[in-house]
Amino acid sequence: MLHPILLCGGSGTRLWPLSRQALPKQFLPLISDKSLLQETILRLNGIPETAAPIVVCNDEHRFLVADQFLEIGVTPEALILEPVGRNTAPAIALAAFCALQKDADADLLVLPSDHIIQNVQAFHESVAVARKLAAQGFLTPFGMAATRPETGYGYIEQGEALGEHGFRVKRFVEKPNSECAQAFLDRGGFHWNSGMFLLKASQFLEELKLHAPAVYEATEATWQSATKDLDFTRISEELFTRSPSISLDYAVMEKTAHAAVVPAELGWSDVGAYDSLWEISPKDENGNVARGQVTFQNAQNCYVYGEKQMVALLGVEDLVVVTTADAVLVTKKECAQDVKNVVAQLKSEGRTEPEIHTKVFRPWGSYEGIDRGDRFQVKQLVVKPGSMTSMQIHYHRSEHWVVVSGIAEVTLEGEKHLRSEDESIYVPLGKAHRIHNPGRIPLRLIEVQSGPYLEEDDIVRIDDNYGRG
Repeated sequence: MLHPILLCGGSGTRLWPLSRQALPKQFLPLISDKSLLQETILRLNGIPETAAPIVVCNDEHRFLVADQFLEIGVTPEALILEPVGRNTAPAIALAAFCALQKDADADLLVLPSDHIIQNVQAFHESVAVARKLAAQGFLTPFGMAATRPETGYGYIEQGEALGEHGFRVKRFVEKPNSECAQAFLDRGGFHWNSGMFLLKASQFLEELKLHAPAVYEATEATWQSATKDLDFTRISEELFTRSPSISLDYAVMEKTAHAAVVPAELGWSDVGAYDSLWEISPKDENGNVARGQVTFQNAQNCYVYGEKQMVALLGVEDLVVVTTADAVLVTKKECAQDVKNVVAQLKSEGRTEPEIHTKVFRPWGSYEGIDRGDRFQVKQLVVKPGSMTSMQIHYHRSEHWVVVSGIAEVTLEGEKHLRSEDESIYVPLGKAHRIHNPGRIPLRLIEVQSGPYLEEDDIVRIDDNYGRG
């Protein structure tokens, strides 16, 4: 069987302010109404003999991942939670041990969850070729057609042909300078390293044991101690951090004698920055891309994303303009790769904008900041049908809830209170409380907090359905 391995790490800092640490780009609908993760999952439909995906993700994103699978009606084989990132080789090793528990002959289709592929049929055909190469004992990266002298990607140089579609790998090349990249393009036989691989699980682990034994030993011990928590697989941080932090390329692919490459033209992009997002997006007759309420007058080749407010561009060209509820980015497209430097500066200043949006997702739903001032804060809460918040108390704030739509079952100091549309309830400081949505539609409330300290760490959880402390 083919076991898709979805890698959900990464923070996508070059797509700030849309992508942030708490909600990185793989969970965002950047091209369609589906997130990049959901597009990756749905792209697997139609590939024969394919098992449910194994997902490796950051512990703090576990409920986001689970919700996004649920939204499209797919159940993953496993959701492996990384307590800390150790790069791709250890993550894939954990997934390999997981797959081999159920399938001794497992093939792994390793896929980053934040890429775009426009030609799904060509992707399926490339997977079929790579499976044939795996059956012949090859570990196979997918090489994307190099269409420009790109300096932001690694390259794979092909060697001798292996049948009609595959080639031995002659060498891997790190991100080159512009002169080398142009030389690769002129010479031919070089492909962008997409970060997608097809590997026989048992062979990959043998190669890992040979070329990166510290990674193998640490991940084997980590997997043997893994435990189940709800629908998630938890691993030991102590054992996992014994593994070196290293990529699959460095750990195995650049050292193995069994590497083959499948060249592919898939309409692929890693959506690394706004210039690449502009490149693959539908454009108007002036080369402009608009998401949200946007109007152009005498503007060319711009990318504009308006989250809520209307955005107008007049007499400009080659700009990126992104507005969210709490941040605005304006840059030339040619500077799009440097957005990560802005994020680094904001982090150094202790600002929260690189970390979280005004809308924050929780396992029970979400909350979004509406207004804030001295000693008060206003939020909109959305509680999913059948879900409930933790039973909790606050030491520094009181709360007043007004139901906008749906039915709220509020437990306050052990007593249950039902509230419907236009009704409210007051939660005094220090009183134990929780909200439950017993209905079949989302429960929406306006929450008004008041007190001297209004941060999220003023939450003491007494009981929680989701295992949070």
